[in-house]
Parts: sequence; structure tokens; C-alpha cells
Amino acid sequence: QVQLVESGGGLVQAGGSLRLSCAASGGTFNSYAMAWFRQAPGKERAFVARVSTSGVATYYSDSVKGRFTISRDNAKNTVFLQMNSLKPEETGVYYCAAGYRSIKYREMGEYDYWGQGNQVTVSS
Repeated sequence: QVQLVESGGGLVQAGGSLRLSCAASGGTFNSYAMAWFRQAPGKERAFVARVSTSGVATYYSDSVKGRFTISRDNAKNTVFLQMNSLKPEETGVYYCAAGYRSIKYREMGEYDYWGQGNQVTVSS
């Protein structure tokens, strides 16, 4: 069983930066892709970014391209999300996820394991 624990959230002003981390335990970390999703208040959980098993390939939602960077350190079983130029509408709970499938990588159903979520609040 894979366990994922997020950290690094908090309160930041619009235009600021935060770095989220997600530490994995159990399973073989470099055998599954990792992703970040965001759930804004009153909305469904939505795809933010994904990184391949090796870390070479990355994918982003259109709204965060150029501002967010996903990366992973397979030696430390950790995935990161560097978020720059944050906007108030990006407030929400950020979840990391792990999965073996890749075709519909923007969909929650592609992922087998989820973290508990980490609150990010961007003030205007």
C-alpha cells in the first residue's frame, strides 16, 4: 500500500510563491507517475500537473503553465510542486496522487493512491 503525505501549504499573498512536497512510502516510487490536483471550495477536484516515472515528462493544466513546476526526486521518494505568481482563484486543497495508468492522466480515476490534502490560501 502506498502512502502519500503532503506538506508545504499555507497562506500567501497574490503574486507570491509556495512549494508543496509529497513524500511517498510503500510501493516502488519510481514505478508510478505522480500528479497534483486542486480542489477549490465548492468545486470538483481538478488536475494541475503530472510528472512521469523518470521525471523527464511533465504535463500541466493550461492555467498554470509557465508558473508552476512539478518535479520529483526518486532517491528521496518525493514529488514537488513549485507554485509562482499565485492567484486568489488558486486557493484550495492540493492533493498529490500516484498512478500506473497514463492515458487519461487529467482524470482522478487514473490514480490509485491519494494524499490527505494540503490547504493553500492565496489572499488578494
